[in-house]
Amino acid sequence: MTSVFRILILSFTFILYSCGNSKTAITETPNFDPVQFEINLLDRSNDTYKVTVIPPTLTKHNTIYQFASTAPGTYQVMDIGRYVKAFKAFDKNGNELDTQQISTNQFQLTSPEKITKIEYQISETWDTPVSENQIYLMCGTSLENDHTLINGQAVFGYFKDKQNTPITIKLNYPDTWSVGTPLSQNSKGLYVAEDYDKVVDSPILLGNLTKASMDVQGTKVDIYTYSKTGLITSNQVLKSMENMLLSASGFLNGLPVKNYTFLFHFEDKTNGAWEHSYSSEYIYREDKWENVEQQILEVAAHEFFHVVTPLNIHSEIVDQFNFITPVPSRHLWLYEGTTEWASHMMLFRSGLKSTNDYFKTLSRKIMVDSKYFDPKVSLEQLSLTSYTKAGNKQYGNIYMRGALVAGLIDIKLLELSNGKRGYIDVINDLAKEYGPDKPFNDATFFDTFVKKTYPEIQTIIDQYIVHANPLPLQEYYNKIGITYNPETNTFSLNESPTTTQLNLRNKWMAPISL
Repeated sequence: MTSVFRILILSFTFILYSCGNSKTAITETPNFDPVQFEINLLDRSNDTYKVTVIPPTLTKHNTIYQFASTAPGTYQVMDIGRYVKAFKAFDKNGNELDTQQISTNQFQLTSPEKITKIEYQISETWDTPVSENQIYLMCGTSLENDHTLINGQAVFGYFKDKQNTPITIKLNYPDTWSVGTPLSQNSKGLYVAEDYDKVVDSPILLGNLTKASMDVQGTKVDIYTYSKTGLITSNQVLKSMENMLLSASGFLNGLPVKNYTFLFHFEDKTNGAWEHSYSSEYIYREDKWENVEQQILEVAAHEFFHVVTPLNIHSEIVDQFNFITPVPSRHLWLYEGTTEWASHMMLFRSGLKSTNDYFKTLSRKIMVDSKYFDPKVSLEQLSLTSYTKAGNKQYGNIYMRGALVAGLIDIKLLELSNGKRGYIDVINDLAKEYGPDKPFNDATFFDTFVKKTYPEIQTIIDQYIVHANPLPLQEYYNKIGITYNPETNTFSLNESPTTTQLNLRNKWMAPISL
């Protein structure tokens, strides 16, 4: 399966997801010596970003300026250094210092202690042809006359041993543009981040945007929209998403973030969405809103649920991300599979998705799993090989089989607890125990998960996550009074369930109050 086909599969899984100069919350620049970036968006010639870097005090240990090889949540090799042009370093007198590109993503700094300024140009990824590893649109950059999309890893780099150094960003852009980003500004109008990871986690959309906002039980949600001809506005998007956002809060017993930003880009192509800790971005072909509303609602539900996984539940591999060499985590079943299951279950239990439509979603995932992916590749193997070409071909199954396995975990937990505790309850408990600043151990989390639930859950992990045994869909859905017919690949409610089946089914589909 090619990378393009992977995107089509992901889109298929998800059913395929007031104008003004906006200002984010004001915070002061950290009391550290930050790395200062300035991007000249007034000069958009040659499809390149003109970047100036004012470093903090450097020493002989800071001999490398590093561009990203990949980024969290993409599971693809990016090699951003391929897009860099005219990389130059200068001393305090304006004299150019020697630099050398020693690998795809690394520039050697001969005299880092003398550097007072670095300048480079970096091409936008959307319109720059590459021979392999084409970057997904929602993870890249676009630079046009009326807008730009910036993903941090595709524009910014960091100095060796300075990945955790605070950063300020000055954006020079046309007066008629507005800015959408989860980043905060200080009193000088600079965008600030505690480190490089935060910059990568905080996309920026600038241009002729519309904006709409709402309060979701204490969480401020902002929506920014670029629409090529103005066909779609943020108010339209918000109106459609309002009940989904309220449902998410009810499903999770309150949202675990205080602010969240949606960035929508409607132009000529559809490529999906990319989640971040406090934001998500969406790339879709511009069309009448009613033609794209449902698919975007479902994708947004998925991306928004990532405020739980991996923001509040993640391993040390996510917490201390390696931008130099891709390091896979074995727990994509949790980050993506569970999120995909939860997003559809949330819509179903809130009444935004009918029982029949939910059953169709399950049937579709089963069909795509069996038709397009290797049945011998387990979810764990898929996770650990996600950065390879072979693993990339199987990656889309995390949204199929991964979500189906999460559904089995939910049913088994309801059975073992007599309907008192389902999968979402376990997820909420884990989120409270860990949170954004406490990662779990990637190597031992399966054991931890079993200890937090029941010994019987180990069987599901062993057979359907670690190994790739056929899923017992008939057996498990029968536990909640739902009949699955493998010959027709259809689900239906059992009209004469036993008392136990009915009790579990009622818990399984218990409505969420909006």
